[in-house]
Amino acid sequence: MGRTLLYLVLLVALGFGVYYFVFKDKANPYGIDQAGFTIKDTADIGKIFIASYNNSSVLVERTDSGWYVNKQYKALPSTLNQLLQTLWMQQPLYPVPEKMRNNVIKDMAGTSIKVELYNRGGKKIRTFYVGNEANSSSGTFMLIDGANSPYVVNIPGFQGFLTSRYTSDLKDWRDRTVFNVSPDQLRSVTIQYPEHPINSFTLKQENGKIVVDADTNIVNHNKFNDRRAHVYLKFFQNINCEGYLNGFAGIDTLLKIMPKRCTIDVTDKKGHQTHVDIYWMPVNKRSKNLTASDPNIPDNYDADRFYAVMNNGKDTAMVQEYVFQKIFRNAYEFYEPDEQSSDNQVKPREPLAPIYKRQTVPYYKKKP
Repeated sequence: MGRTLLYLVLLVALGFGVYYFVFKDKANPYGIDQAGFTIKDTADIGKIFIASYNNSSVLVERTDSGWYVNKQYKALPSTLNQLLQTLWMQQPLYPVPEKMRNNVIKDMAGTSIKVELYNRGGKKIRTFYVGNEANSSSGTFMLIDGANSPYVVNIPGFQGFLTSRYTSDLKDWRDRTVFNVSPDQLRSVTIQYPEHPINSFTLKQENGKIVVDADTNIVNHNKFNDRRAHVYLKFFQNINCEGYLNGFAGIDTLLKIMPKRCTIDVTDKKGHQTHVDIYWMPVNKRSKNLTASDPNIPDNYDADRFYAVMNNGKDTAMVQEYVFQKIFRNAYEFYEPDEQSSDNQVKPREPLAPIYKRQTVPYYKKKP
């Protein structure tokens, strides 16, 4: 019995030794100091600094109000989540072969991206450099600061390169929210159409009641559609731009000659106001209405995209008609009845369908 117990203890000890020396560091057999590219506890990351060889850099920090870029802008969730996921999943595949080592290090010295990671307490936990793609076409050269050799790093099962995920371009990091106000927090919306002012309106919500101020010819001759007004309040959540155009050559000059599509002012119940100027975009080679006219868009303007100037004129962005069309309503649409069936009942509508039928007339026409 005693000998059996002794054999059992020895077997357990042997098994533990095999696990400790063989499997414990299987995910990174090269050691953290030389190839510590995998960050398993990304929840402890408090700050990320990324600097590129072209002198661009971003500082991404965790705050009580969420992640911010360069202490000024909210971080774009998709870019942040992709980077954190990359840090968690990427693994060193193998060290660069000795015969290639000097050339890879030389190339990285002039083209690599520096990445610094800090924990929530502000302590630096890792610094490494991200280079170009490896010749194997299934990995990226990376080098830990102070390590002897760069490594080929990739995400298991992923075919591609990781360099683009370590972007230092501010446009890739900035949150693209234009409006994000819940229906219960929206106080007022004003939309003005310079080319057709009769379509302009102001919607106000006070004490659960909604009123829409518009041209007297519309208000005095038609009944207010309260249902449409309530549904319209829901259209100002998660409205994003496609991307920022700041710094694009000629964009400021172009905006000086392009007419405005409309101006939008949204105010929430805390008094925060967002003002956006929407400009027409000239028709271009990718405009769909080059081959098929859109009844709601003049042929000399792009039917799918517009320019937007916002944040007190500091930012110019591109916005999509697909996203904004539900906001681009006309005053008369709040003063016309819903479509009705033959039995005089309002026709049912799908929950996600537009609240109004798309109008083919460009402006309000008073009935004879």
